[in-house]
Amino acid sequence: MKRGIILIFGFTGNLCKRKLIPALYYLFAEKKLSDMYILGIAQGTTTVETIVAQAEPYIECKNQDIWKQFISHIFYQQTDVQDTAAMKNLADYICAMEKKFHLSGDRLVYLAVPSSLFCRITEQLTDVGICVKNTKKNFSPHCIVYEKPFGHNYASAHDINACLARHLSEHQIYRIDHYLTKELVTNIVLTRFTNCVFEPLWHNRYIDQVHIVLNETIGIEDRGAYYDNYGAVRDVMQNHMLQLLALVSMEPPEKLTGDYIRHERARVLEKLYFVSGIRGQYEGYRAEKNVRPNSQTETFAAVTLMIQNHRWAGVPFFLKTGKCMSKNEVAIHIKFKQVDCLLLKNCPIPSDWLTITVSPEARFSLQLNMKKPGIADELVTVAMDFCHSCMFTVRPTQAYEQIIYEALMGEQTGAVRFDEIEYAWKCIDQIYAAQLPLYIYKKGTDGPPELTSYLYNQGIQKR
Repeated sequence: MKRGIILIFGFTGNLCKRKLIPALYYLFAEKKLSDMYILGIAQGTTTVETIVAQAEPYIECKNQDIWKQFISHIFYQQTDVQDTAAMKNLADYICAMEKKFHLSGDRLVYLAVPSSLFCRITEQLTDVGICVKNTKKNFSPHCIVYEKPFGHNYASAHDINACLARHLSEHQIYRIDHYLTKELVTNIVLTRFTNCVFEPLWHNRYIDQVHIVLNETIGIEDRGAYYDNYGAVRDVMQNHMLQLLALVSMEPPEKLTGDYIRHERARVLEKLYFVSGIRGQYEGYRAEKNVRPNSQTETFAAVTLMIQNHRWAGVPFFLKTGKCMSKNEVAIHIKFKQVDCLLLKNCPIPSDWLTITVSPEARFSLQLNMKKPGIADELVTVAMDFCHSCMFTVRPTQAYEQIIYEALMGEQTGAVRFDEIEYAWKCIDQIYAAQLPLYIYKKGTDGPPELTSYLYNQGIQKR
């Protein structure tokens, strides 16, 4: 994008204060945003000074002079997005800003609002001329970023997609998943496709099972009203975890950019289907603020999925996520098949594991079998580690920095295409249609006790 405006709807929300303003500051400090102006939009009465003061604690290593320059580029306009007259006034205000600061007319809109407002705001933006549909491929002076969650099931996501398609071209639409822009996640693709030691083994002949884990030690905090209507499966499995699954299991794309990657992710999600699972809820969840006293919403889920294609036929993909767990962990564990036990007396031989840890510390670890020193024919497992955050000491680029920068550059690798969204929701709808039992588990554990028998019955090795 040329010298233009970034419009943030939901300017007074927590996402803006905790993630968007810090990301914009870092981009500004690195001179990637110095020509852009920021216009915050919300219904409430507030000031720029109030919002940036609330965002300031979330910014590390702040330079005071750069901070002052950054604030001078931020403006605020109180607007009711449901009111057409108010939106027309906003359009006039934007035109006045562009004239005053000699801007190009390029506009990036960020919707940090509930998905129930996506269609209405998009309609209003195009009706009053703030955004104009552009059918010219790879030329988007106006584009819109849509924050997750994108709907709450397949039908709602399909309706939103249909609405957006009436008003915008697909290359103007950025349905973001911030996990796709994490540094190590993008490294997953490069590591697999640029290392001969992995790619020839990356299929059902050599891989036994794949685990994707997203565990948090925290509860729902102050998100009761939102969380109780979504639950763990809709909140993180539909987006973050299925996107990690798609990245790990996709076919080699023609190029490692844009629609080439999105096309291969979509092909995986189209063939994905639900096999079995269990749900859980931590003790005390129903006493949380804004949670229904008889709530059946899950805070834990463990499901087995499979991909109906030649590469992955028969390989279970085990996804597990939970709140109030024993530790924080976002990781992919890939279990390779056991080798034939021909040379050793002590069998079976343990499987090799490749673990890709996304957080709390970015790390690759390959577990191999080695001979134990001094003792004949006895094996010991050892790990070959690559600690990403240990080797590279520079401040890592945060996910929302990458999201905003890629949108400004017109790069859609980290954005989710309409068919990816809908295929993912179809799988999630299968999970809820199964009416899985809900078990209670204690805080600080690894989930409900019933998980152990579930893993055994499914042939999933605990990791």
